[in-house]
Amino acid sequence: MADTGENLNAKAGPREILPGVLVYPNPEEVARAAARLFVDYAWQAISRFGQFMVALSGGNTPRAMFQFLASPEFRGQVDWAKVHVFWSDERAVPPDHPDSNYGMARRELLLRVPIPLSNVHRMEAEKANIGRAAHDYEEVLRQYLELDDRGFPRFHMILLGMGADGHTASLFPGTRVTRQTSRWVSTPMVAKLNARRMTLTLPVLDAALRVVFLVVGAEKSEILRAVLLGNADPPYPAQMVQPRDDGSKLFLVDQAAAALLESGTLQTASSPNDKAPGKSRPNPGRNK
Repeated sequence: MADTGENLNAKAGPREILPGVLVYPNPEEVARAAARLFVDYAWQAISRFGQFMVALSGGNTPRAMFQFLASPEFRGQVDWAKVHVFWSDERAVPPDHPDSNYGMARRELLLRVPIPLSNVHRMEAEKANIGRAAHDYEEVLRQYLELDDRGFPRFHMILLGMGADGHTASLFPGTRVTRQTSRWVSTPMVAKLNARRMTLTLPVLDAALRVVFLVVGAEKSEILRAVLLGNADPPYPAQMVQPRDDGSKLFLVDQAAAALLESGTLQTASSPNDKAPGKSRPNPGRNK
């Protein structure tokens, strides 16, 4: 059967429309590319450090990525005994709740690959004292992760998404998002949700060796342009993630999310809520 144009585009590989911003034909190809990066980064980390320390996220695109990783195509390419899985954030729900980031990863990936149970480190955000649970998670990170020269734990890879409001992990606009903290894990109150979340802090995200954002869907096109090219004040949380030292940041996006970056509008980038366009700032981060 002849290939469709979409399949031909997929085979041609991604297009890098800005430094570190890779565009794929559709969400499935974004998820497949993320799975491939997971495999590649795992082998690189295991070769260099003897193990792979990765923080996962929730959402539909990571779900598809997990399904790829659990498939015969990818499952055998990872030395799961040397992979340690953590989370970038978690909702204050039990692990068997449909909204649990851990629960989704467990169903779609962890039960389907030979990863030791002792290598899975979930955020226990459902505990009555979520502040104490955050402190306990910091102790887990301290037990397993090496620290960078500023005293923050260094993940080999952190997987992140981005909301239509520019939030990432559980760092939301309107909450206190700062690098001026010594905390590794925080429990912000998200006003619009009237709920607390547990999340890695900005300095921990910045300490990662590699940060990978997965962004798909036309509903993300305006905020993606604003985050990559805008100068919102204060910045969007997703804009604030800037890996330090030799760290790198990648955006894997589909064509729908990249529409405003590819339609001749690269010269100005306004916030979805701004009245006037912002100044162009084509600096999505270093790519390695």
